[in-house]
Amino acid sequence: MEKFLYYNELYLIYKNLLNQNNSEIFDLYYGENMTMQEIADNMQVSKSRIGSIIKNVEKKLDTYEKALGIHKKNEELNQLFNLQDAKEIKEQLEEILKGE
Repeated sequence: MEKFLYYNELYLIYKNLLNQNNSEIFDLYYGENMTMQEIADNMQVSKSRIGSIIKNVEKKLDTYEKALGIHKKNEELNQLFNLQDAKEIKEQLEEILKGE
């Protein structure tokens, strides 16, 4: 479940960097919760082809996140909303901006 949510979040951030076909397949699998077999049947390709595309997109999303870190920064900023102490918020923001 955690993997599912993680890749959904990465997809929402980086989907414009994917080609249309890969994006559509990934969205059907992760966004629409369709099985690989259902997608394969609808697109008239093999289930293994769909699985391969999904794995490749996951690798691309991981690469984008490793290079750009947008998801990580979003997570760090979301954690700040739970802090009550203004000094602690300022310190955490400074760390985020420094890239620590």
